[in-house]
Amino acid sequence: MNPYIQSLYTLSGKSERIILGLMSGTSLDGLDLALCKVSGNGANTQCEVLAFSTVDYDQSTKNTILEVFAKKTVDLQFLTLLNPWIGELHAKIINEQLEQWGIDSKEIDLIASHGQTIYHSPKHFHEYSEFNNATLQLGDGDHIAVNTGIITISDFRQKHIAAGYEGAPLAQYGDYCVFGSADSNTLLLNIGGIANFTYIKTGASLDDLVCSDIGPGNTIMDQFVKTHFNEDYDRDGLIAASGQVNKQLLNSLTSSDFINQPMPKTTGPELFNLEFLENCVKSANVTDISKPDIMATLNMFTAQTIADHIKALKTKGKIDVLVSGGGAHNRVLMKNLERLLSKNVRVEKLNFNGINADSKEAVLFAVLANECVCADNDSANQDNLTLGKISLPL
Repeated sequence: MNPYIQSLYTLSGKSERIILGLMSGTSLDGLDLALCKVSGNGANTQCEVLAFSTVDYDQSTKNTILEVFAKKTVDLQFLTLLNPWIGELHAKIINEQLEQWGIDSKEIDLIASHGQTIYHSPKHFHEYSEFNNATLQLGDGDHIAVNTGIITISDFRQKHIAAGYEGAPLAQYGDYCVFGSADSNTLLLNIGGIANFTYIKTGASLDDLVCSDIGPGNTIMDQFVKTHFNEDYDRDGLIAASGQVNKQLLNSLTSSDFINQPMPKTTGPELFNLEFLENCVKSANVTDISKPDIMATLNMFTAQTIADHIKALKTKGKIDVLVSGGGAHNRVLMKNLERLLSKNVRVEKLNFNGINADSKEAVLFAVLANECVCADNDSANQDNLTLGKISLPL
């Protein structure tokens, strides 16, 4: 038997596993690395974050990814070369980070790599009737496994699509495993490039969850700030705070077909981008609007979209909204969200058993890797849908 196959079999029976979760989102800011100690599986999962770090991408790396990111037409040769290149880059970051943490790679049981999303195309978004849902993440798992010497689980979204879903959001599986035993109504809100949430009623099963993308998080704001203010993002929402919300533009933004679709649904920067903003500005006939006013309006657009989708749940009783992602650090966005929601909705940054606003997404993929190895798979039961492809070192 291949020794790594034997290792996987042994891992599945261990009381706990050390898993390194990786996440690089549509904001393209860098690679999150969450070193987790995970035990159990399903609703019995326990997860402790042992270490966490974000390694920023330098501008050259960002520019390289942007050559193909969210674009319908790209250089096929460049795209082909980029897949192993990102895998090797992530492996290099892993090796350097483990050395900084003083951890030997032999202490790590698994790497859980989300990869770098390049294009997300659910069926409702594209015009090809013969094709179904599709998504593409780069950063080949074999290159990570070979260059780190650690078994790597990657490409989680493909099985989700193969099972008839849209490949996103995947948060419901990890959220259910980690937060499913909560003794209150809990809504896990992630404001990354795209905003999504998982709503977990007290004592809910996986089938009871509401999990959906709901619209833009930071993606349009980040693009606008990079273009007009030469910054990567609106730190603390200070630019938005210097402007005034334009109601005509806000109405144009919120009239988007996607925003008004029922949940669950998925989207990405392929839809919510500067072209979308430009079309809304023209539709609202506010072409003379100032740049700070645009930022204030985009900030409110994200907050109102989130609030409207939370209200659409028509939940009785109190709800704890635990916010993760870069948007959790945008003070103006958080204040807008609090003002738009009722008093029975408590909004705060995520801080749960060492899982915080920055580490959550990487942690969730560590949990998904744990499910891939340890869950009792039953193809007829969505609760046991195990995701990910396994890559073995040499």
